[in-house]
Amino acid sequence: MDTPHLNTADGTISFLPHRLNRQPVVVRGLTADELWICTGLSAIAGLGLGIPFAWLTSSLAVIPTTIVVLIAAGLFIVGGLLRRHKRGKPETWLYRQLQWRIAQNCPALACQLGAGNLITRTGFWAVRRGDA
Repeated sequence: MDTPHLNTADGTISFLPHRLNRQPVVVRGLTADELWICTGLSAIAGLGLGIPFAWLTSSLAVIPTTIVVLIAAGLFIVGGLLRRHKRGKPETWLYRQLQWRIAQNCPALACQLGAGNLITRTGFWAVRRGDA
């Protein structure tokens, strides 16, 4: 049997899927990395809201409940928003957007996270040749 994607002369594969190295979508349009970021930020927000609620209600069980509720709400809401924002953009758009925002707002942190190499200059670019 001869398959069309095999080169029979040397046995190499001439066809590879172009989506081979992409991360698969796990939940609501989020990849695994985006899912962990969303879950972590939602958990931190749940902890921040759960501690005052626990103090007001005098019950420690409110803290994990608030964390779980905010993780579920965060995945539902942020998953939909990110799916809408990522539509039609390159795969690395979200990561470059985060790097750019860090480079704009926290230049000292940007060098530590690898965002210091981004070009953040605003203005007009011109190529002019001087009069010789």
